[in-house]
Order: sequence, then C-alpha cells, then structure tokens
Amino acid sequence: MDQESRPQRPTLADVAARAGVSPSTASLAFSGAGPVSEATKQRVLQAATELDYAGPDPRARSLRQGRSGIVGAVIGGRIIHSFRDPVMVQTLDGLAEELAAIGAGMLLLNDAEEGMLQLSNAPMDGVVLIGCSPRLDNSVSVLSRRGMPIVSIEGLASLGVPDITVDNRGGVRQEAEHLVGLGHEHVAVVTLNLVPSQRRGPLTADLERQATTVPAIDRLRGLRDVFPDVGGFVATGSSLEEGRIAGHAILDVAPELRPTAIVAQSDLLAAGVIRAAEELEIDVPRELSVVGFDGIRVEGLDYDLTTVWQPSREKGSAAGRAIVAMLDGRDPELEEFEVRFHRGATTAEAHRSR
Repeated sequence: MDQESRPQRPTLADVAARAGVSPSTASLAFSGAGPVSEATKQRVLQAATELDYAGPDPRARSLRQGRSGIVGAVIGGRIIHSFRDPVMVQTLDGLAEELAAIGAGMLLLNDAEEGMLQLSNAPMDGVVLIGCSPRLDNSVSVLSRRGMPIVSIEGLASLGVPDITVDNRGGVRQEAEHLVGLGHEHVAVVTLNLVPSQRRGPLTADLERQATTVPAIDRLRGLRDVFPDVGGFVATGSSLEEGRIAGHAILDVAPELRPTAIVAQSDLLAAGVIRAAEELEIDVPRELSVVGFDGIRVEGLDYDLTTVWQPSREKGSAAGRAIVAMLDGRDPELEEFEVRFHRGATTAEAHRSR
C-alpha cells in the first residue's frame, strides 16, 4: 500500500484545530502538564475523543522502534515565567506544531539545578534546548550521556549540538549605528541574565568573562562593535519588572550622569526601562532614547518601540524539523535566521536638559 492510500491517522495538530487552540496548548492539555485551564483541557480532550485521537502514534516514522513518543523542550528558569514571555510562547508553538505533525507530544522541563534529575531520567526520545539559558553546557552534558538526539536554539557551536541560530550581533549593531546617527555618545545597556547564579546588578568585566548565555553575549558584542566601552545593568531575565529595576538603577542619578540612550536586550526589558523613565519624569524619547529586541507586542506599552524583530515562531519550527529529522535517522537541516530593524517612536536625537 503506498503512502497516499494509507488511512490518515488524526494528529495532535488536528485536535488543536478542532478545539480552537494552538498546537502547544493542545500538547500541554493532552499531556496534563503546564498552565492550561480546566475548561481548555476538557475542550481539547473532547476534540481528541471526537477525532478518535488516542495519543502519540508509536508507529510514526520518527518514533518507530518502540519509543515514548515524547520530545523534551528544555527552557531556562521556571516554566511559569516562560509563559509570560511572548517570545518563548511563540517559539514553543512553532516547535509543538512540527511535533504534532508526527503525532509526538512535548514535555516541558527546566534546566535549573532541581530540574537536572528530570533531564537525566524523563521518558523522552529527543530534546530541544530552548531560549536564553546560561546552563546549556550542563544540560548537554546530562543529555549526551543518554545518547539521545539534541537540538539547540541559539546555543554554543562548541558544544557539538546542532544549532538553530539568529543574527543577534548584527541586529544590535544596527540599533547601535542608528543611535550613533542620532548623535548619541553616552549609551547604557540592560542585558539578559548572563550567568547561572542569576546575579542582578551592574555590568562588570568579571560578569562578562563568566557569561554563558549565548544570545546575551552576542547582543552585547553587537553593541560593543559600535560602543566599545558601554556599561550598564544585568537583569535576571526578560520581564517588565526586571527592566524597571534596571531602569531605576541606571537613571535615578544626577541628570549629568544619565545616558542619553539605553539598549535593552529584549522588548520586555525595554518596556520596563520606559516605565522607570516615566516614574522618574524623564521624557522618552526627548530626554532618553530606548531600544529593545524581539519585535513583540508588549501589553500596556503605549509606544511604537524601536527594536529588532526576530522570527520567534520560525525558530521553534526549524528546531522541530531538525529534531524530527534526527529521530528519523536523517541529518538535520540547520538554519540561521536574519533579523529586521524597526525604527519606532522611542528614539530621537541626543538631547540633555541641562
């Protein structure tokens, strides 16, 4: 019987479409993991019943040989924080859709110290390491001992893991050149978490030497390509509140000591910096220019943010295709994504009100 004449078994993607939810939500609801409401879970299970979908197909081509039918998605830090970050949600959704196409489920894990035991024994056929994590080397070390396929998103090539990459350095370089064109000389940065200990505080040479978070390192390098001596503040993650804390640390000083521009390594951090500026009655962009990174919509931000857009969902999809290929015994196709600079309304010519 040829492939086209075989009866088509319903997939998780079919269940998601029938329930009116994303593939990632359907995967979480069906597996019983993750922050999914009971009403949504019941809607997904009802759709599965109507479609006669019983779960991941052990005969799927990438899951033959009696495997579990589960692919792990490992994120940095606590899972609940990741669901507040639109970039992470979009990335997970792209990954889940590719896995759903072969009937595979997705198991969310974190790479914090308490999560290492799960990495070492959770029933999985392969793993995708996702996002801005300073612990990729630890995760790879644990998972490599299990001999399973591993794909990373914005990881370290030196770890020997197939990697999906984004031009973080080039994107921030464009932002820095934009600021130079506006006459800015005194610029500060708010970085993502740099080290596993999640240390919040001033950016120091020591912290930079210890840094292991690849996107943060590359974005800082892009800024230093234009502003070699830039200083700033290290956040513990990508959130509005972390940006607000960093903004106060940088801006709550004498006016002559303030930077005229702040480069935040995420849009959520940038939104927090803007909130801090508003609380300190510093006008954006007349007195302070602010740029972000990601190209997402931030709830409550009444500005057209100057930023760099990155293809978050496409990153997840590419990682999904790569892990599916490895499960099927094929070489993965690795992709490097370009980014796009967006000039919004949060940057202006350098100005000091003194």
